Amino acid sequence: MNRLSLQDRARILTCLVEGNSIRATCRMTGAAKGTVIKLLADTGAACKAFHDAHVRNVNSKRIQCDEIWSFCYAKEKNVPEDMKGIIGVGDVWTWTGLDADSKLMVSYSVGKREVPDALRFMDDLRSRLTNRVQLTTDGHRAYLVAVDEAFGGDVDYAMLVKLYTSGQKQKGNEQKYSPGECCGIKKRRIAGNPVKRDISTSFVERQNLTMRMQMRRFTRLTNAFSKKVENLGYAVALHFMFYNFVRIHQTLRVTPAMQAGIADRLWSMEDVAMLADSDLLTLKAA
Repeated sequence: MNRLSLQDRARILTCLVEGNSIRATCRMTGAAKGTVIKLLADTGAACKAFHDAHVRNVNSKRIQCDEIWSFCYAKEKNVPEDMKGIIGVGDVWTWTGLDADSKLMVSYSVGKREVPDALRFMDDLRSRLTNRVQLTTDGHRAYLVAVDEAFGGDVDYAMLVKLYTSGQKQKGNEQKYSPGECCGIKKRRIAGNPVKRDISTSFVERQNLTMRMQMRRFTRLTNAFSKKVENLGYAVALHFMFYNFVRIHQTLRVTPAMQAGIADRLWSMEDVAMLADSDLLTLKAA
């Protein structure tokens, strides 16, 4: 059986994490479409397993959470009647939990934007932390139940709710594709004693831009959207492996994993490519 060299696999994965679509990656590397998709699936699954095993016992002070929209197969309004309600068809949301100081992506989850999904995400986030944190989310009501179930009273929790204009001042395509202008915010204390100046979602919202820039599947008005939700999950896992361990943060001058003390060296894309060949139970982040 023919197998790509480590350098070829690293080159393909680099194309994917730098915002190229599957077909663009094929054109750039000469690899077959099936080969690229298989490599994404194998490496993405390995990245998810590595994250689950090693992004643990995070000593954080401030966590910011958000959800980012994408879609699989078709946009929700275009989903055929006989496929409505099928998980992974239509709107898909990626939940993210970011450490505001190290910029480490502590937890992420791909699913719907409903209470069960919020519960699963918050339970996972809580399991990765070692201490009481200040938590900030947007005003999505599912967080109220999820945070209480996951943390109980052991959290300083606040919501930051943004207030938008109706968008009537915008015209044409600008109004169609842009939200209304933000005209204010409300900071609501929900539990504990959150420090008011630290009630913010700025860092995690900036991460939304990074995701849209570096994953073609998240680009607005894209035709490179995921056809299967499993492939979206693999792409997200690969992205956050790259973001946490490989990509040097411009402000920190190290990777988020190094800043958080999870890794003591800079990873390469060859290291990421080798994950699918490694025993994930014994492989160490350092």
